[in-house]
Amino acid sequence: MKMDADLLHSTVGLSEEEPDMNDWELPLAFMKKRHSEKIEGSKALAQSWRMKDRMKTVSVALVLCLNVGVDPPDVVKTSPCARLECWIDPLSMSPQKALETIGANLQKQYENWQPRARYKQSLDPTVDEVKKLCTSLRRNAKEERVLFHYNGHGVPRPTVNGEIWVFNKNYTQYIPLSIYDLQTWMGSPSIFVYDCSNAGIIVKSFKQFALQREQELEVAAINPSHPLAQMSLPPSMKNCIQLAACEASELLPMNPDLPADLFTSCLTTPIKIALRWFCMQKSSKLVPGVTLDLIEKIPGRLNDRRTPLGELNWIFTAITDTIAWNVLPRDLFQKLFRQDLLVASLFRNFLLAERIMRSYNCTPVSSPRLPPTYMHAMWQAWDLAVDICLSQLPTIIEEGTAFRHSPFFAEQLTAFQVWLTMGVENRNPPEQLPIVLQVLLSQVHRLRALDLLGRFLDLGPWAVSLALSVGIFPYVLKLLQSSARELRPLLVFIWAKILAVDSSCQADLVKDNGHKYFLSVLADSYMPAEHRTMAVFILAVIVNSYSTGQEACLQGNLIANCLEQLSDPHPLLRQWVAICLGRIWQNFDPARWCGVRDSAHEKLYTLLSDPIPEVRCAAVFALGTFVGNSAERTDHSTTIDHNVAMMLAQLINDGSPVVRKELVVALSHLVVQYESNFCTVAIQFIEEEKNYTVPSPANTAEPGNLTPVRDSPAIPRLRSVNSYTNIRAVTTARNLNKSLQNLNLNEEGAPAAFSPGNLSTSSSASSTLGSPDNDEYILSFETLDKMRRVSSYSSLNSLIGVSFNSVYTQIWRVLLHLAADPFPEVSDLAMKVLNSIAYKAMMNARPQRILDSGSLTQSAPASPTSKGTHIHHTGGSPPIPSTSSSSLTNEVPKPPTRDQPATRPPYTPTLGGQAPHSHQFPRTRKMFDKGPEQAAEDGDEPCGHRNYISAALQTGLCDWSAKYFAQPVTKIPEEHDLQSQVRMERQWRFLRNARVRKQSRSITQRGVSRLDDQIFINRNPGVPSVVKFHPFNTCIAVADKDSICFWDWEKGERLDYFYNGNPRYTRITAMEYLNGHDCSLLLTATDDGALRVWKNFADQKNPEMVTAWQGLSDMLPTTRGLARRVSIYLDRSKQGGAGMVVDWEQETGLLMTSGDVRIIRIWDTDREMKVQDIPTGADSCVTSLSCDSQRSLIVAGLGDGSVRVFDRRMGPNDCRIMTYREHNAWVVKAHLQKDTDGHIISVSVNGDVRFFEPRTPDSINVLQTVKGLTALDIHPQANLLACGSMNQFIALYNTNGDVISNIKYYDGFMGQRIGAISCLAFHPHWPHLAVGSNDYYMSIYSTEKRLR
Repeated sequence: MKMDADLLHSTVGLSEEEPDMNDWELPLAFMKKRHSEKIEGSKALAQSWRMKDRMKTVSVALVLCLNVGVDPPDVVKTSPCARLECWIDPLSMSPQKALETIGANLQKQYENWQPRARYKQSLDPTVDEVKKLCTSLRRNAKEERVLFHYNGHGVPRPTVNGEIWVFNKNYTQYIPLSIYDLQTWMGSPSIFVYDCSNAGIIVKSFKQFALQREQELEVAAINPSHPLAQMSLPPSMKNCIQLAACEASELLPMNPDLPADLFTSCLTTPIKIALRWFCMQKSSKLVPGVTLDLIEKIPGRLNDRRTPLGELNWIFTAITDTIAWNVLPRDLFQKLFRQDLLVASLFRNFLLAERIMRSYNCTPVSSPRLPPTYMHAMWQAWDLAVDICLSQLPTIIEEGTAFRHSPFFAEQLTAFQVWLTMGVENRNPPEQLPIVLQVLLSQVHRLRALDLLGRFLDLGPWAVSLALSVGIFPYVLKLLQSSARELRPLLVFIWAKILAVDSSCQADLVKDNGHKYFLSVLADSYMPAEHRTMAVFILAVIVNSYSTGQEACLQGNLIANCLEQLSDPHPLLRQWVAICLGRIWQNFDPARWCGVRDSAHEKLYTLLSDPIPEVRCAAVFALGTFVGNSAERTDHSTTIDHNVAMMLAQLINDGSPVVRKELVVALSHLVVQYESNFCTVAIQFIEEEKNYTVPSPANTAEPGNLTPVRDSPAIPRLRSVNSYTNIRAVTTARNLNKSLQNLNLNEEGAPAAFSPGNLSTSSSASSTLGSPDNDEYILSFETLDKMRRVSSYSSLNSLIGVSFNSVYTQIWRVLLHLAADPFPEVSDLAMKVLNSIAYKAMMNARPQRILDSGSLTQSAPASPTSKGTHIHHTGGSPPIPSTSSSSLTNEVPKPPTRDQPATRPPYTPTLGGQAPHSHQFPRTRKMFDKGPEQAAEDGDEPCGHRNYISAALQTGLCDWSAKYFAQPVTKIPEEHDLQSQVRMERQWRFLRNARVRKQSRSITQRGVSRLDDQIFINRNPGVPSVVKFHPFNTCIAVADKDSICFWDWEKGERLDYFYNGNPRYTRITAMEYLNGHDCSLLLTATDDGALRVWKNFADQKNPEMVTAWQGLSDMLPTTRGLARRVSIYLDRSKQGGAGMVVDWEQETGLLMTSGDVRIIRIWDTDREMKVQDIPTGADSCVTSLSCDSQRSLIVAGLGDGSVRVFDRRMGPNDCRIMTYREHNAWVVKAHLQKDTDGHIISVSVNGDVRFFEPRTPDSINVLQTVKGLTALDIHPQANLLACGSMNQFIALYNTNGDVISNIKYYDGFMGQRIGAISCLAFHPHWPHLAVGSNDYYMSIYSTEKRLR
């Protein structure tokens, strides 16, 4: 196929071709988040923002060794020299008075930062005084922090031995004080400030002593007899912080323009020293008229942000905080800047000290050490702010003009906005985040700051974590007390983001009455729906498993508020209102009764038929927790529970597996609530199942089993399928156990024959049952399946006389039905619930352990060796010899999945022999670990059971729904971003589609004169029953009974082969490509009425089941074959009836389904629900469907030969607008041409082709083709009909009745004769015909090469 190769590889000519516009407009089916994601919450990020150990500095020791008037011997001072201590010149008054004034001033300076601490001054002290001071402060402080401030300007420098100096009593000597002793007295946690020369030495000594202490503590801990252990050891000094004025080798600056205690000034009066330092720089000459004296006169107070001084202080705080947040590691930032208010202030001011003192060749030191920050770019913003402020000073002071506020915060918000709008996905966090926090304090900028903060949080959970680590939480919590309406949408958005990432904030909100804010937003009908949705989401988090929150919200009238909004047009709001209701009465009885009084359950019923599956889910969740309350039951509440249960039971055939999973969980709450009643029903069903034999549809032999074994293909390996959980029974070797859903024929009395082909295959006849932890099941799938079918034959209600029991029986039936659900996750959950009850029923039913309790046993076949080896069993299905009597050719082993133990002995029965039943023993034993010889003692409880129904039985729906709020809401989705890869890939696919349409049209318009050039042939792993070309790529899907094979017909290679997961007694009867123009999915329909949709096939990934549902509910396979006595020509594989037939309409997203039923059911794949049942009005099955969306017409061919036309816009009684009864046999195909005046073409097994015009009652043309048709297709573009005959040939006609080609032999293969035709199909565009025949071969024919 040259043109397809060109198509794939040529990029030339792309510019002339435009993709068809309608490709862009076609809706896509099953591509929503619920189909593409696993339904579970996001992994919780470990939140480190909460300060586990908030601290306070409660005591402060101010130790001043000044000895005013006497200089220490080891310091040579310059002249003039820095003199000011705490802004006081000590020489301006008597030494004693100077000392006291300086002490008092220092205390005042500290009190600005921490007014509530206990301050103790120790002026020119002795060692004993320091000891007494420190020990008393530590005693009072208990576990809190103590600050030790040391000014050593009047004593010698610290020693390398780790000593600082104080005085003797009469000031005649300097006395050393060991840091080791100081540590002992001060204890931990502490903070030390050293303002003296060579202060770095103290820091080093401190660390050495601290290390020494750690080692002593370790020794004492390891060896209690060690002398160290007998001593009272001082505390560990790990939690201590030190700030020192300079490095070990540096002297303090002596510049006379600076204070002598420059370090202390920076730490305690930062604005004052910063302004002075600014004036001393050369650049201050640019601000005329500003002098040091003028600075003293700056108006305002430090803590009033509206005044110049207050504003500068505010800007300084914002800038230092920002520098620290950007430079420090997060945990260090948390410890130093968020744990303790005084420590945070000192460290912010320490950054200034580093900047100022480094300009005088002095390097302040801290422990823990900080990275250098003195060159950070934000300091320039500080210089600018100071510059702007100081330049106004002369006019303010002299002329009294008004103060103009700094543009600093507005500019920083703009910088933040630029970061938000211009940045790329992966980038460093924005530098301005801490400033945004400060701006929330200002009413002027608050609205803008909240808006930008919301946009930042919307970037994802990482942004929320960052904002929380900066310290946003208390600010936004406080803002909830604001009554400003304009802040409401912003605050609701921000809180939704926070709670989506960290739900532990629920407690803080309730404690601060924050929930009332959101209750008022929810009740405010003027609020847009999206903001009310966020409010109700926040409330749903507040009441989630938190009784205080439930209580608070119940009193806040949450239930009535929610019920009013259940019918809101906004689907997300309806969904969250229902989830919120479900959570408020979860295990909280007062809320449930409040709900009963407001008829909440009845109001929720309307949501069970909501068009949005997630809303239906939420309603099921809410009703499930409504009946799942464990409080005492009254007759009234029991009646309500029964009503709710029967309402829920109506969702049994909902189109969405997400809804059905939620349904199982909701019913499991009911089962737990009424356990004893359900145990009674379970016993009854188990007894009934034992005594009743179901006519099994599985007895019929499959076609193809007579094929000689020498033709068997090399057995291909199937790819294991990963449909979220393991698809059931992919694990099993198919020849022994086609699927878990096998019926054990031995139980039902049919002999199990073996064919030669099965000899060598080892028995891996067990299955994981889809349950992840391999629980041992009491009721195997077969038992449940049989039970389900028994219950449809016998009326159980008459057998059980307990009142109300009919409700329990109904619910048990619903659960049985769900245990056979085509979607594995749904059936697994239902199996868990049923087995839990069966187990409890069994435990209650037996007074002592009976070894051979009939209802619990399944027979295990013994191996023919006399050693009695037993097949080890991982799942719960009984081990069975092969129940399929077909030969190896039809059987394909499935590779075992990863989680299956590979220690099963091979099971090789004698040829044709039937395995004897031996050794019955209870199936409650785990893994059949002991054989019957070592049967358990009487007192031995079976160990295999775990209580299935527990808190673990949940679907994750609520957490998954909450992810919506954690992910970006305002970002444009990738598919709408014109530059995104997703968009480019779509563009490529649509160009490819346009080219296929154009090139194929040019061939079909010329007319097809022959169609017998075989372009592909290969042997399929199973007998082809349905073939389907992909409309645009070179892939063809070929289904056999229960698996699908994908071939690339151009390259001639097999792309994939996987198991469809349908039960053994069912077969695939129809396939459709959904979204064929874009991301293709494959829909398979089986004759039990189940529909499954697959993705990731025919590529390198594992096929995954996207969704599955029961398209037609009353097609029990057991009823098949009775209504069918049609034509002897028909292929054996069709003996069972029409199976299920479907037709897919991409433009509307509607799926028409019918088959061995009396209706045509229309499913809306967008809403995942049934939208219409059209009665066919015939007592015969539907064999073919064709629809046309433009005219809303559906044409059905029936088994009685009639062709019926329906208009789906009309009511059920009027919609059949035409019935043609011209065929007198089974209609093989009825085709409605898609043009506005398109005709109906129908063909019966007798080969008569009839053309109808929908508006006229009689056919307008009749052609006769071959008799004994088994398959037929009509090409939608070219006027071609292909007829496949039982008599092993294919005839091709054009619509004028001329024979174009007859195909009887394969090319090559010495011209082997074609087998009986089992299926055929035309390509929707190219003139290609695919043919599958009973000899396993699959071939494709096309026009002559020169025409292609």
